[in-house]
Amino acid sequence: MSRWILALDQGTTSSRSILFDHDGNIVESAQREFTQFFPQTGWVEHDANEIWNTQRATIEEVLKKSGATSTDVAAVGITNQRETTVLWDRKTGEPIAPAIVWQDRRTAEVCATLRAAGHEPEVTRRTGLLLDPYFSGTKLAWLLDHVPGARDRAMRGELCFGTIDTWLTWKLSGGAHHVTDVTNASRTLLLNLSGEWDEWMLNLLRIPKAVLPRVLPSSFDVGIRIKLGQAEVPLTGLAGDQQSALFGQACLQPGMAKNTYGTGCFMLMHTGNRPLASTHRLLTTVACSSSTTDGRPQLNYALEGSVFVGGAVVQWLRDGLGFVTRAEEIEALASSVPDHGGVYVVPAFTGLGSPHWDPFARGSIVGITRGTTRGHIARAALESIAFQSAELLQAMQQDAAAPLRELRVDGGASRNNFLMQFQADLLGVPVIRPAVTETTALGAAYLAGIAVGFWTSTEEISARWRVDRRFEPAMSRESAAARMHEWSRAVERSLGWAVS
Repeated sequence: MSRWILALDQGTTSSRSILFDHDGNIVESAQREFTQFFPQTGWVEHDANEIWNTQRATIEEVLKKSGATSTDVAAVGITNQRETTVLWDRKTGEPIAPAIVWQDRRTAEVCATLRAAGHEPEVTRRTGLLLDPYFSGTKLAWLLDHVPGARDRAMRGELCFGTIDTWLTWKLSGGAHHVTDVTNASRTLLLNLSGEWDEWMLNLLRIPKAVLPRVLPSSFDVGIRIKLGQAEVPLTGLAGDQQSALFGQACLQPGMAKNTYGTGCFMLMHTGNRPLASTHRLLTTVACSSSTTDGRPQLNYALEGSVFVGGAVVQWLRDGLGFVTRAEEIEALASSVPDHGGVYVVPAFTGLGSPHWDPFARGSIVGITRGTTRGHIARAALESIAFQSAELLQAMQQDAAAPLRELRVDGGASRNNFLMQFQADLLGVPVIRPAVTETTALGAAYLAGIAVGFWTSTEEISARWRVDRRFEPAMSRESAAARMHEWSRAVERSLGWAVS
């Protein structure tokens, strides 16, 4: 019997491969960073071939480090940065332009024009999303409009569009499979909440249907096989990173919620098998879904709030300002001062996501005095991650009309104890960090493993979830409300800054 599941975790700044055993423990892992390109203000690009090469290198490395044989891996699952957009030649498999990253703001004016024309209510009704450059649809439309000949080639079926899950599956299968799953497709602005490519949205954004991949459930076995060493292994799981983390955190019942602290922060609450419309500018999105008897996705849904700059603010302190040499040092620097000293950092480097949805917001630091030190700025930067997440939870609880009893957390910054305690203080509910914080990759492993019988059920997965540490709120609700009020004042000063 095969011993392990291989999860490919393709993120915004690095590609990783992780082997998990039957208990959900990490056996071995490998990671490679890749280049971030910023060709113009507000633009963020990746080289899709570099992403593929780094992902392939981590697969080879993790297999070598673990000593895995051809029969050790039962299945492969992929989780990925979601809205990043790749367009490639169907015949050669070569990208025809750089990948446009989810953080990219180049289509802000297009979204504003569509919003001014009154289209957003219908877009939200159909897709659960808002008109924002965050999503893939306007990115794809931009590529079709700006790459010479692309639109005509797309209409003739010569080009393939995909998010990173689609791109990696295409490469791993040697071009045999052009597919995506419902969670990634639900982030394109092109899929409706029934799980179908939406003709009205395709017409609105002038997207030819011939360029789109086939939509699969998140857990499946449709005959996709990839070569690992001398063996062909089934690829049986695909999911966008945040929905994968929701699954990996075993938030499988309505009302359960998680927050992932990665490059951005993404809070999702499971809402069951019917979409719940938000009245507080959150997103209605598809959660991980299994197959029905006819192979179609059995849809589940979630509410989502998106923070564009979470852990990336720590990278900025390290790389942009030189405050620390390693990201892990930021907690000590933030703890070197007794409080924030009146300083607030609003890291709106690429605009603000939920609940503001302002692509023209820009970063700011307010409250600086002669007494302000690097420690105060570091502390305020860390606190900004928690403030943004607290805004999401407030909106989410109003939409869901049910109090949240706990928040499960994961991602790199969830290992920062100062941040997690401050998060619990602001929220007023326990923040719970699991024993395995690599829940994005673990979710992909679970999805792939269930499809091949490596794990038998979601109940078995829920039983394997274990607590590492529980952070109880220690701040009074009055003090938390006062801090949130000051945060809101700081945010007001960042809104609309880039509008000429």
